Order: sequence, then C-alpha cells, then structure tokens
Amino acid sequence: MKIHEYQGKEILRNFGVPVPRGYPAFTVQEAIEAAQKLGGPVWVVKAQIHAGGRGKGGGVKLARSIDEVKSLSEQILGMQLKTHQTGPEGQKVRRLLIEEGADIKKEYYVAAVTDRGTQRVAMMASSEGGMDIEEVAHATPEKILKVFVDPATGLTDAQAAELARGIGVPDGSVAQAVDVLKKLYQCYMATDASLAEINPLILEGNGNIKALDAKFNFDANALFRHPEIVAYRDLDEEDPAEIEASKFDLAYIQLDGNIGCLVNGAGLAMATMDTIKLFGGEPANFLDVGGGATAEKVTEAFKIMLKNPEVKAILVNIFGGIMRCDTIADGVIVASKAVGLKVPLVVRMKGTNEELGKKMLAESGLPIIAADTMAEAAQKVVAAVK
Repeated sequence: MKIHEYQGKEILRNFGVPVPRGYPAFTVQEAIEAAQKLGGPVWVVKAQIHAGGRGKGGGVKLARSIDEVKSLSEQILGMQLKTHQTGPEGQKVRRLLIEEGADIKKEYYVAAVTDRGTQRVAMMASSEGGMDIEEVAHATPEKILKVFVDPATGLTDAQAAELARGIGVPDGSVAQAVDVLKKLYQCYMATDASLAEINPLILEGNGNIKALDAKFNFDANALFRHPEIVAYRDLDEEDPAEIEASKFDLAYIQLDGNIGCLVNGAGLAMATMDTIKLFGGEPANFLDVGGGATAEKVTEAFKIMLKNPEVKAILVNIFGGIMRCDTIADGVIVASKAVGLKVPLVVRMKGTNEELGKKMLAESGLPIIAADTMAEAAQKVVAAVK
C-alpha cells in the first residue's frame, strides 16, 4: 500500500523528523487558505499522486504570491500528470500539498528498505539527492552508501554517522543527520513499512536538516495492525480491478498482454507468466486465487480478468496441494457459464483430485482446451490467441 507525500510527512513528524509546514488542499480555495495560514513570501504547490518524478512532469511549482498560488493550483488540480512512473496515460491530480518555501543549501537522499540478501534492513544514503536519483543509482552506484542494521540493536550512532559523513553532511550538522536517520529507521520498523524514503533530505542555509519529501510503501500483510495507516488509503490512486480483486482476497495486478492467467500460488503464477512469455505470448495479468479458492472466488476472478478488453484467451494453471482440483474445476465451470465465456480457455491442473477435476471439465460441455504440462498449456493458449 502506498500513501501520499503529505501523509508520509505526518508520519515522519510523529516520529520527530523535521518537515516543512504545509497543508493538503482538495480545491483551489483550500490551497489559497493554506497559503494564507502559512504566511509568505514563498510557497510550493505540489501535486499529490502515488508516483515519483512529479517535479519533472510539471507537478511541483514555486509561487511568490497568493495570486500565483491560485493560478498554479488551478493549473495542477485536475491535470493528467505524466511522469516516468505513471506510464504514458498519466494520473489525474485530485489533491495538492501547499508548503512553505525552504532555503536549500544541499540535497541528499536517504531511505530504509528490507534487503532480502542479508535479511536485514538496509539504510541507504547518497550525496546526490533530488530528481535524478534513479540515474545516479544506474550510472554511479558507488555514490549510494549502505549499512545493514542488526534488528537486535537497531541503527547505531556509529552507522548513522558513517552514512552522514559519507554523503558529506557538514560536521556541525552531523548530529542532527544522525538523529533523523535513527528516527527514520524507528519509523520504518514501527509502521511495518517496506520502503521509507526521504528524497530530498535537505541541508538548509542555517545548517538544519529537514525532510523535503516523503515516500512510504507498507506491507499489506501487516495493515491489520495499523488502522491509522489504512485510513490513509486513496482508492482514486489504485487500479479499479485491483480494488475489486482485494474484496475477494484475490491477488491481482493488471499487465499489458492479452492472455489472462488464473493460478493458485504466487510462485506458480510468476512461473506461468514466464512460460507464456517463453512461447511468444504476453500475460494480461498476475492473478493468484490462493489456497482457499471457492467457485465464487473463481467466478469473480474470471469477471475481473474479462473486464480487460485486451484479454483474448485465459489460461488456468492449478497445482492441487491444499487446493483440490475438483473445487477449481467446479469454479471454472460455474464461472464460464456465469460470464458467458467467449474467449478460448486452456486448463492445466495437477495434484489432489486431479482425475476427478479433469473428468468434470470434460463432461461440462464447455469448449475447454485441456493440457497436461505447463509448457503444453502455454503453447496451446498462445496458439489459441493467434
């Protein structure tokens, strides 16, 4: 789950990280009132969408008068903001953050993220903060410093100081940078985040350290522990099909291809998409129905997949371990009839009650294409599309 910048800054503020004063605004009038509350002479008008690169896309502007706040808010609110993370269609801006200006002397990058290789939290920092951090990571990875945190001790003063000095924080500001880094780590752990990023973290002219941006992703499996974070969810920023899928406990992500995939288990779903690609096809989605799929769940999965007009065939690939093949077969039959299926359907199932499941499909009277192996299933679905 992602949240907006202004919400991320609320979280940072709660953990004692210095952030600029600012107010969210949903209308131009609210933006004007926010600027008046903050006082001048400079304000920043920032588009709030769940994507990076807003500055380059024209979604972050400086205003030097209330009239300019008004005109910029009118421009940005409702615009289709296109960045390298939104794709060519862009995202509609429905919220703004109106913030006081900052005296930026230097921009840094800091972040906390889980490193699966070391099974620890990696604290990262770079002297090259700002809009081009992805390019820095690609072209000069040596400019991104990392320390790996022992969960028993947390981020130590020594580790935080190593990062602060390593990215060139002046001696007089190191203590404050260490404090911010330690609080960022505490925040990351306490909120069950999967990413906590400040880009840029700035050094002000007076030597103070401040978080000028905030980006958070949270582990969806831990959200039951954080109702206050769930309250930040903005459904306007999420794919409608993915929202619908979440209501039925389906893990669904829409992709750009034309072959719908219904699979049980995330690993098998990934392997299924790889196999489709191997034989020249393009998956239209990732869809994991999980280990407890019912006929209702499978029906909803079919409906969600078929709402995508690009879907020209469906591949069902089931390994019956906890999940029984006859249960899936029943679901496939019910779903196919319920949605009036008009695209080719390839089914491959292995495992518990496999023969019964295959028999049910064969006797259903539906034009189902059966396959025995994953490779055969992928080849048949690719051929059916062509």
